[in-house]
Amino acid sequence: METIPLFKVHMPESVADPLLETLFSGFIGQGPKVEEYEGVLSKYFNNNNVVTLNSGTAALQLSLRLAGVGHGDEVISTPMTCTATNMPILAAGAKIVWADIDKDTGLICPHSIESKITNKTKAINMVHFGGIPCDIDSINQIAASYNIKTIEDGAHAFGSEYKGKKIGNHSDFVIFSLQAIKHITTIDGGLLLCKSDEDAKRAKLLRWYGIDRDTPRKDFRCEENIVEYGYKFHMNDICAVIGIEQMDYVDNLVKRHISNADFYDKNLNDIDKVRLIPRSSEALSASWLYTLHVEERDQFMKYMSENNVATSKVHERNDKHDCFADSACDLPGVDSFCSTQISIPVGWWVTDEQRQYIVDLIKRY
Repeated sequence: METIPLFKVHMPESVADPLLETLFSGFIGQGPKVEEYEGVLSKYFNNNNVVTLNSGTAALQLSLRLAGVGHGDEVISTPMTCTATNMPILAAGAKIVWADIDKDTGLICPHSIESKITNKTKAINMVHFGGIPCDIDSINQIAASYNIKTIEDGAHAFGSEYKGKKIGNHSDFVIFSLQAIKHITTIDGGLLLCKSDEDAKRAKLLRWYGIDRDTPRKDFRCEENIVEYGYKFHMNDICAVIGIEQMDYVDNLVKRHISNADFYDKNLNDIDKVRLIPRSSEALSASWLYTLHVEERDQFMKYMSENNVATSKVHERNDKHDCFADSACDLPGVDSFCSTQISIPVGWWVTDEQRQYIVDLIKRY
């Protein structure tokens, strides 16, 4: 029996023809396909302020810039995430202030956030771990009362919903990753969704060195005055055409992730040594991960591996790394969550037979 993987790249065969057509079109940089993809995404998210980029990390760095974060400022964030969430804060010259997380869900705790706010706090960074939305309203209410910007890291949450709206519509800035193993991929890529038209317009300037690519010029872009420095963060037409094709499949992919997660929820209750993550009735997780808590985790991982099922902690707590040493503090919620959390296969590739096999294995454990 082949191992049931934790991750798998979704690349439909139908992408071949449009990809080759774009590849040999003579235009492979940021062009008409990027613009078309942004239009498709705007309809999907019901948000006109969608900015495509070359990575989710770039989207985070750009959101911090738009939030006014700079040297000497503070950003409240969570260590329970990929390091890509927090490296851009250091790149901006700011200090990370860790908020604690809920010991069961792994999501950043609003009460901990509020206790960490100082007069240097410029932004709050929340992560929808595994696709489960944070308590967005509570966090945004706290932020508004202190005039602080909020950023949602939705790298795991493409297709997740909060109070009936897709993630991408609730905070000042929301980012998504289109990296290889996410729900959908553009090979590499990222999205930044903005609440304000002004921020989206500025983001489109900053993603391409600060140059306005839309206004007609006599000689390409040679006479354009650049008002502020920018980056080379744009998406190209090759990635965009893959993204356009992926959107024909994304609803079914997300539905399958959710279906598998629901199956686990129903069949893994009341099992010794296993504790499920509680779910809020106000939110729908796209279930990029299915994380549960298991006693004697190392033994569990070995047991599952011997029975051809991949498992992983996926992300290690960021505060263990030397590069974040200046932000060290006590985080009992993180300690508790990290001691038992483990993810099992939940993706679109997991068949009905395989998910039943996984459930039966865990029950025997």
